[in-house]
Amino acid sequence: MNLSLRVAVLLLGTKVTAAALTGSSAIYSDAAESVVHLLAVGFAVWALRLSHKPADETHHFGHDKVSFLSAGFEGAMISAAALLILYEAVRQVVFGFEISNIAVGASLTGVAAAINLALGLMLVRVGKKRGSPLIRANGIHVLTDVWSSVAVLVALLLIVLTKWKWWDPIAASLAAFNILWTGFKLIRESLGGLLDEADPKVEKEIRDLLTRETVARGMTFHNLRHRHSGRTHWVEFHLLTDDDLTVGKAHDLATEIEAAVAAMLHPDGRVISHLEPRSVGHHDEAWEGR
Repeated sequence: MNLSLRVAVLLLGTKVTAAALTGSSAIYSDAAESVVHLLAVGFAVWALRLSHKPADETHHFGHDKVSFLSAGFEGAMISAAALLILYEAVRQVVFGFEISNIAVGASLTGVAAAINLALGLMLVRVGKKRGSPLIRANGIHVLTDVWSSVAVLVALLLIVLTKWKWWDPIAASLAAFNILWTGFKLIRESLGGLLDEADPKVEKEIRDLLTRETVARGMTFHNLRHRHSGRTHWVEFHLLTDDDLTVGKAHDLATEIEAAVAAMLHPDGRVISHLEPRSVGHHDEAWEGR
């Protein structure tokens, strides 16, 4: 993320220079998106540091969820950039424009796109590997910057080939709609995380593992619940044991099952189980509201 912040500063200067030299609305819009991106990355760097802060007296479950807040902020910033790009394209159509130094502008934009492509792919890969919605969101934001740069390059190429300057606002508008859709998806995913939306794929993996582990020990389970708080995966479930099993033995078996689930979610799995005698049957605790 520190690398992402440094690159954002460098490329902002590159795109502003290209926009000033060419007068292109598409390049100007690309530069405006980079301004928003820089603000979002700065927020994300702060949020990433906070998310790794351990639990304390006022935050018993840690600070992980700030990752979803950051991802939502990033999505909002992407959407704001898209609206700004659309505004500039409309202004260009209404008031007219002139484009110059196309070769220089295209060269600077191409270099920026190549750097962002490498950085964006790296961030998305690291975000998925570490289960960090914050890093993944930043990677997606960087890749949207690549799309806007590609739109700029296509527009400049078409202007050179056709001598029709209106490709510039058209390309800017198309890039804006693509960026707006990406921003919406990030906001949607962020809200899902903040509201503890369950991941069906992860739930199936946990259920399959619990079924194997409980059957092997002559037990059953129910009331499985899980949530991903940004970096940590929290899992809880009830285990039904034989009535004549001692508390100590039941506890040992539960610990083994918890360890198996935590190992699957390594390194940030947190697992809690609740023991019940089989005679109680399958029911929900009244105080749980489920």
